[in-house]
Formats: sequence, structure tokens, C-alpha cells
Amino acid sequence: MSEKPLTVMVVDDHPMWRDAVARDLGAAGCDVVATAGDGPQAVRRARAARPDVLVLDLNLPGLPGAEVCRQLAGDVKVLVLSASGEQEDVLEAVKAGATGYLVKSASAEELVAAVRRTAEGDAVFTPGLAGLVLGEFRRLATASAPGAADEADVPRLTGRETEVLRLVAKGLTYRQIADRLVISHRTVQNHVQNTLGKLQLHNRAELVRYAIESGLDAE
Repeated sequence: MSEKPLTVMVVDDHPMWRDAVARDLGAAGCDVVATAGDGPQAVRRARAARPDVLVLDLNLPGLPGAEVCRQLAGDVKVLVLSASGEQEDVLEAVKAGATGYLVKSASAEELVAAVRRTAEGDAVFTPGLAGLVLGEFRRLATASAPGAADEADVPRLTGRETEVLRLVAKGLTYRQIADRLVISHRTVQNHVQNTLGKLQLHNRAELVRYAIESGLDAE
């Protein structure tokens, strides 16, 4: 039996661009289950269609893309596809729950690869933006690092979960972590999902910040 096609939803207020992105993804074997042209429509249709990946523009009428991310956080993996590569836009999107961020100058091949990696749980960024995001999380962690937490309140992670979390904080993809630890990609995903549940976090961005605040990226 063939694998179930990856389901994708495309959100952009420019119909020609939206159709072109949907066409490229469809030609690559993805199942484009929905499209939307404004923020409120994107939220409604994403909740109804439940795509594997939401490809989302930030500049939307009715509701900004970052707010769409916030409202869908934890329910849908979001890959932002924006004309802007500005630091403020990237950081706002990631903090709102976006899994990755690609600028619209990316090729169709880069977009398809980013969508597939996003579906697998990897954080995907246009080259140069990943370092910017990690650097900002480190700055925030340094500025607001709390004192030692009460150990009774600290969730207990297994040794393997801590090891995976440390590598996530260093910016490794799930496949790189799997190769480093000689385990399957699915096992890495399971460890991350278990860790998110124990820490009551919603996405990889929050997980990275937690790890940096805990000093795991420096180990």
C-alpha cells in the first residue's frame, strides 16, 4: 500500500501566489486540502481540514498571520512563507507557534522540502534565520533567567529525553538527532512529544527556549 499523501493548506491573500504554491505542492505529491485568503477564514478552515502542515503568509486581512499561529498553536504545524525576512517578523511568528519560516524567494524545491520537514516536526528556516532565532532565545533566557526552581516542581525527564532535548536546543533536526543517537526518527519524535507533555509546552520553539533557560544548549 502507498503512504497517505501529506495534507497541506495554503494561506495567502494574493490569489495568484496562493494558487501557484498550491500547484507546486500538489505537483510534488502533497494533498492540498484547503486554501484561504484571510486570517479568520484560515483559522476556520484549518480547524475543519486539520492539515499536516499549514503554509501561512503573515500579512493577511482580518487577522494577522502571527495571530492565526497563536490560535492554531498545538493543533497544526505551521510553516510561515513570507516576503519579509525581518528579525521582528521572524521572531514574532516563532513565538506565536510557527514551526518554521521561509521567505518567498525560496525555490519550489526548497518549499516542498521545508513542508515535508515541517510535517516531521523539524524546525525549518531560510538559511541565516535559525541562528537569529536561537540567539534571541538565548538573549531572553539570559535576561529573564529565574532562580533555581523548586525541585518538586521540576518535571522529571528520562535520561534519553534530556539527551534529545539538549540536541534540540543546539538546533539539530530530528533526523540529525536520530543519526547522532543511533535511534529512529520516529523515536526522536516520540521523545519530543513526551517531553512537551511533561513540560506542558506546545511547540518546538517553546521547547528550545526551555532548554536554553535550563542551560542544556551549553552542555
